[in-house]
Amino acid sequence: MRRYFLLLMLASLLTVFQTASAELVVVVSAGSGIEKLSRDEVVDLFMGRTRKLPNGALAITVDLSNANPEKAMFYQQLIGRELAEVNSYWARLRFSGQGMPPIQAENSDELIRLIADNKSAIGYIERKKLDRRLKPVYILSQATP
Repeated sequence: MRRYFLLLMLASLLTVFQTASAELVVVVSAGSGIEKLSRDEVVDLFMGRTRKLPNGALAITVDLSNANPEKAMFYQQLIGRELAEVNSYWARLRFSGQGMPPIQAENSDELIRLIADNKSAIGYIERKKLDRRLKPVYILSQATP
């Protein structure tokens, strides 16, 4: 029993360290015409402060569901906040009628499909999942909340 517990703890730690070491990138469709975004532009888009992309198109922000560890990592790296704080922020905005949170994708494959199929969509994925349909416009390791 003790050995089982230790193995379970070790597996959990390895998962945490693997997720923590993943490099996240903010991505748009390869055909969007957007080349690069600043940290402030990314923050404004994902926190609902602006609804337009630099090319003037109405932005469709796409978030991962709360079950994905990349979502917590994204907001921690981008704005220095825990996921519970971000969820609370969006609950307040929704309740007051001041904004709606990003569309939620169940996993990164769905997020990639949504972004690749829409030139106005923006989201984030692990760098290793980039493919030719997507263009990275901001690297999260650049973020300093």
